[in-house]
Amino acid sequence: MGGSDAPVTPPVEPIDLDGLALDAFAGRPVAVLGLARSGIALARFLADRGAAVTAYDVRPVRDLADALAALGERPVRLLAGPEVDPAEALRGQALVACSPSISSRFPTTEPRLRHALGALEAQGRVPVVSEVDLFLRLCPAPTVGVTGTKGKTTTSALCAAVLGAGTHPVLLGGNIGTPLVERLPELTPDHRVVLELSELQLPTLSRGTTVAVYTHVTQDHLDRHGTVEAYRAVKRRLAELTDPRGALVLNAEDPVSAAYAGLGWTRAVLYRRERPMPGGLGTRDGWVTADEVARLELAGGGLAALGPGGRILPLDEIPLPGAHNVSNVLAAVAVGLLFGIAPDGIRRAVAGFHAVEHRLEPVAEIGGVLFVDDSQGTQPDAVIAALRSFVPPIVLIAGGRDKGVPLDALAREAAARAAAVVLIGESAPLLAAALERAGHAHVERAATLEAAVLRAADLARDMMTAHGAGQATVLLSPAAASFDMFVDYAARGRAFKAAVAELAARSARGSRSGARGEGTR
Repeated sequence: MGGSDAPVTPPVEPIDLDGLALDAFAGRPVAVLGLARSGIALARFLADRGAAVTAYDVRPVRDLADALAALGERPVRLLAGPEVDPAEALRGQALVACSPSISSRFPTTEPRLRHALGALEAQGRVPVVSEVDLFLRLCPAPTVGVTGTKGKTTTSALCAAVLGAGTHPVLLGGNIGTPLVERLPELTPDHRVVLELSELQLPTLSRGTTVAVYTHVTQDHLDRHGTVEAYRAVKRRLAELTDPRGALVLNAEDPVSAAYAGLGWTRAVLYRRERPMPGGLGTRDGWVTADEVARLELAGGGLAALGPGGRILPLDEIPLPGAHNVSNVLAAVAVGLLFGIAPDGIRRAVAGFHAVEHRLEPVAEIGGVLFVDDSQGTQPDAVIAALRSFVPPIVLIAGGRDKGVPLDALAREAAARAAAVVLIGESAPLLAAALERAGHAHVERAATLEAAVLRAADLARDMMTAHGAGQATVLLSPAAASFDMFVDYAARGRAFKAAVAELAARSARGSRSGARGEGTR
């Protein structure tokens, strides 16, 4: 007798990612790993397409109330909590879809999940796909991917604003905070889609975008990628996957990304903050100008329309502070020209653009002190650019969770431009040591962000008096991740704004009290 008469369950036929269509998921078992923004969007999209969705998250159910509420009444099987074996979520699936922070290659992924996912990938049978890669496989519209070490968010928003000056509907999403996978059913070839793409998302891509835009590539997230070379290899991936009929938009002042022009399988449009190169963009005589930029074939081909002398818009109409934002505008203008947007439309779009939230965003001016939320300034180069965007005196609030990148260049810039620095979070000792090496004379620490705002405001007022200045700036630009004190950079930015609002309310109460006192004399 010897054998078992129990039926053998045949393995589930995996979903074929080649030639994928919106109806490919109906009735198929699919796992979604991670219930942050991308994972929630994936679970809703796949459930709405008829898939049998299993969602896994290492967090306990009590911490997933918002995520579960966002899923609504969809029949999603939930496996959550540290006691759950993540391998259970991977069994019997036809497809595994991941939030961008989850990868068998990332040391920052929870170890048991990383091991289970790596074992599945080693089998090579069940496809593993990220939200953004799934989107690009199914998207019928031309796409613009924007990446770089910093400047991605502002440049992505600028690109969307410029494209919005044309006649085609435009969507903006990706790492900027809006997963677009749920918008797929409504998209057509007539749309234009702009995607901010981070170092988390790029390694997951098997498809590129029609146009790839680079701000600059320096170094960041060494806690995840280990070396500068590995980080830069991740960034290069978008250029390597770009549609041959599309284009690369590259910063000629950045040697790393400018070198992608030599890849050879698609053309490159280079931009710089000086006289434009042939076929590129630059500045001349106080104007953003271009030199014979050719439109994409999908936009009719031929040379893009330009104003007299290649002029597009005056530099003094750019509503964003800092020289780095001139570069961001140049990149967005290049995208507009590639897609055939008229110069007057580009000019109106840029002039009417508002700062992206948490990116050099003016919050309030209180008694001559300008408070600026740059919570997205999580990397030293971004903070250096922020410090160069405002006239001293500046009081810098910095600190958070260290990202393993060198801090000395930032410390030197802070010593030159920030009259005082108030430090918060886990990286405060590292920043303090770097500032001491740079010879900074005034560094303080605060236990909370709210305390840092109060102390920075006092320091800024003192600096105004000492320097005889009409205005000072308190700049939150942390040069660190937020996860030691906040769930993300946006929560940190909101806390900064709340502290500034409370300070403004106190100031207003004091003014009213003073006015009443004068009236009773």
